[in-house]
Amino acid sequence: MYPYQYDPRFQNLFPPGGGQGFPAFPPGGGGQGFPPSPPGGGGQGFPPPPPGGGGQGFPPQGGAQPPSSPPPAFTPTPKLGSGGPSLYAVDPGAISGCLYRYTYIWPRNGRPYWFYPTFVGRRSVAGYHWTGSFWVYAGVDVNQIREFQCL
Repeated sequence: MYPYQYDPRFQNLFPPGGGQGFPAFPPGGGGQGFPPSPPGGGGQGFPPPPPGGGGQGFPPQGGAQPPSSPPPAFTPTPKLGSGGPSLYAVDPGAISGCLYRYTYIWPRNGRPYWFYPTFVGRRSVAGYHWTGSFWVYAGVDVNQIREFQCL
C-alpha cells in the first residue's frame, strides 16, 4: 500500500503523553525546538497581536461597539433614481460624515444593506453590517459602493 518501509528507529520519536501523537510542551518553555515565548508575546513563535488591534475580522479592542439596537425599520429610497450604473466613485470624505450613524448602502453588486460605519480610510470603510438579526463587523471598499444615505 505505501511505497515506504517501516523503520523502527523512529518509533519513539514522539513518546506517549503528549496527546494526539505530539509531545507535551513544558510550561513556560518553547519545547521541542520552539523558542520560549517572550513576555507579552504571542507564544509558540507567533508575534504578539498589534496594540489595540482585533485581528481576524474582529473589531479593535476597546474600539467602537455595535449599535445597541437594530437599524430603522424603513428602507430609504436611492437618490440616483434609475438604479442604473453610476460613473462616479464614492468619496471617503463624504461617507466620513456618516460615522457612528445608521447608513444605508447600495453596493454596485448585491443587495443593499444597513451599515454602521466606525472607521473611514482612504479606500475603505469599516463598521457593522446588519444581517437582519444582528450586527457583524465588516469592511467595504468604497469603490464597491454605488450610493449611500445616512440618517
